[in-house]
Amino acid sequence: MFVKVAIDLALDRLFVYEVPEALEKKLAVGQLLSVPFGRRDARGFAMEIIEERGKAEESLRLKDIAAIVDETPFFSPVLLELVRKVAAYTASPVELVLRAALPAAVLKKNARARELLFVEAAGTTASSMLTPRQTWLCENVTRLGGGWMTQLCRELKTTPASLKALAEKGAVKISARARRRDPLAGRRILPSRPLPLNAEQASALSAISNVAAHSTLLLFGVTGSGKTEVYLQAIARELAEGRGAIVMVPEIALTPQTVQRFASRFGDGVAVLHSALSDGERYDEWHRIRAGTARVVVGPRSAVWAPVKNLGLIVVDEEHETTYKQDEVPRYNARDVAVLRGSLEGAKVVLGSATPSLESWMNVRRGKYALAEMRCRAGAGTLPSVRLVEMRSDGARRGGGIFSADLMDAIRRRLANGEQSILFLNRRGYSRSVTCEACGASVECPECDLPYTYHRADSCLRCHICGGWAPLPARCPSCGAAALTYRGVGTQRAEAALKKCFPRARVLRMDADSTSRKSSHDDILGAFRRGEADILIGTQMIAKGLDFPNVTLVGVLNADSSLAMAGSDFRAAERTYQLVSQVAGRAGRSELPGEVIVQTRDQSVPVLIHASRGDFAAFAAEELKVREECFFPPYSHLAVVNFSATDAKTASDWAIMYAASLRRYAKRLCECRAPGAKALVVGEALPSALEKADGRYRWQIVLRSASAAEIVRAWRWVSSVRPAPRGLRVGVDIDAFNLV
Repeated sequence: MFVKVAIDLALDRLFVYEVPEALEKKLAVGQLLSVPFGRRDARGFAMEIIEERGKAEESLRLKDIAAIVDETPFFSPVLLELVRKVAAYTASPVELVLRAALPAAVLKKNARARELLFVEAAGTTASSMLTPRQTWLCENVTRLGGGWMTQLCRELKTTPASLKALAEKGAVKISARARRRDPLAGRRILPSRPLPLNAEQASALSAISNVAAHSTLLLFGVTGSGKTEVYLQAIARELAEGRGAIVMVPEIALTPQTVQRFASRFGDGVAVLHSALSDGERYDEWHRIRAGTARVVVGPRSAVWAPVKNLGLIVVDEEHETTYKQDEVPRYNARDVAVLRGSLEGAKVVLGSATPSLESWMNVRRGKYALAEMRCRAGAGTLPSVRLVEMRSDGARRGGGIFSADLMDAIRRRLANGEQSILFLNRRGYSRSVTCEACGASVECPECDLPYTYHRADSCLRCHICGGWAPLPARCPSCGAAALTYRGVGTQRAEAALKKCFPRARVLRMDADSTSRKSSHDDILGAFRRGEADILIGTQMIAKGLDFPNVTLVGVLNADSSLAMAGSDFRAAERTYQLVSQVAGRAGRSELPGEVIVQTRDQSVPVLIHASRGDFAAFAAEELKVREECFFPPYSHLAVVNFSATDAKTASDWAIMYAASLRRYAKRLCECRAPGAKALVVGEALPSALEKADGRYRWQIVLRSASAAEIVRAWRWVSSVRPAPRGLRVGVDIDAFNLV
């Protein structure tokens, strides 16, 4: 017997090993193995068991596998097939996909369950052998049903030595037991019951129940329409049939709130997976899922790989979000992986959004996805009124030019009424640049083609690309003038202006700088939910999925900032529509009516008009016409070949060389196709929009084709005939989101 093993190195090939006779009956695909590799021992996963070696190995003396690290497979055959398909689709080494599919904490060699001493009553000792104090301790251990030694010592005001003395007399038993490191420990989670559904919710739940296994349904529901309750009741039906479920959310910030709702309904049957957990918590949660103890998994992108037994339903909430796309190899989109896993595993997939991606919307139009719509808010909530306010005139500006007069008046009314406001600004820091008024130069990061962002909280300049920083200079580094000025507005500057304009208001800020601690997301949102702040200002992490009944005002401070990327990002209009609509949806979600004020430089921009009216269908129809004319997704698959090197010439020369080779490949391909068929469109080699980042110069080639497989074939061909030299990084991003 032989086994093909994916070694824990990104070599993009499988290695064949012989299986010792003693291990043949124990071996299974998906197991973690220890194998000799060169002069060292390595670990890898059993990908395929074969009876005969291939021709390539016929003349070789194959090595034996050393050991089976864990007899319980880490991957089921279906998950291994999913790994293979994702590796092929994204042109990634299968080893890296395997690594992405498992929490790193699970694979650590010293990873193990935490064991603590557990004390329980034995009931075999005559009371005459015990002192009065020991009798009292024994009675209380029995009353409590036993417990962890540290907990009992604290609760009964005793010591480990006293409990061990009881054990020596046979009155109690002390044993080591695995204790779960619970990410929800310390939270008060009250049980909840299913809520009555309105007609639209009931119709959506029925549509999910009736859709065939292996199928995908788009749940298109406005913000506040009660999609989460539909998810909960759909999952309850799956659990009743003995099946499990995965619920994916786009941001870690949303995970605590979502987990709380699901844990209140399904109790200890819920597991959470995300990168903010400790290694021990991730280890325990993953093993609970593998063992079948937890049947509902909640988490962001990585949750799509959770080893849920008998999977029946995958929910991808806010399916349009770009955070589902991984930005390092393997560059997969977790939404698409969820759809693929559903088809392989016979599970239903529900994609939920108030602003669906145009790819999903087109899949509905083509009949690939079913559709359920929810056009009204659940309960007493109504959709907020939305106003566009132009910021061109000086008369419109207040609060240091950051807030319009309309927004200032609206905030003032909410403060007087004891209501809450949310302000959205998708730029962190104090100011986006520090510029010299004398020569016009900005203080730039030496490693990146980008001005430093000024952070007032620690009075330094920070680069949001490479993470570098520098002290704030007293004079311009270019000309020596002392005429430095701050340009652009970040969340820190807006927060300072708010406190100056409304000194009695309680303001909270939520961005990457204020949420660096493990529980900071939950702390900030919890404080705001409890009414400990009047205004919450933040970046896109506050724009979606949050439900605060007392929020009646939402202000969008710079609505068209994302449209500035329209020249280099064909999705700029789509992102703008989604962001404005999602953040607007945070207002008026309870009995109190909501108001949204969208500040913009130009209120005649069509995408903002559509967003203010909540008219997704009109926006989609208009945008899809443009995409079709330009052969952009969803009418094609788009990939970006990225080049980076420490010197500009290497990056540019190789990008130009690859582009020429790809054009020759595309020409030959076109000659084999019908006239006019768009087999493969190869763009020019150009500098990236961000030409220098983290000390490396960056170039790119954009490829488009009706088939992603065609792009992968072209990439594999050109990378094999022109292997990259040392020092040049070359990679391909299939279905790319980021074109900068």
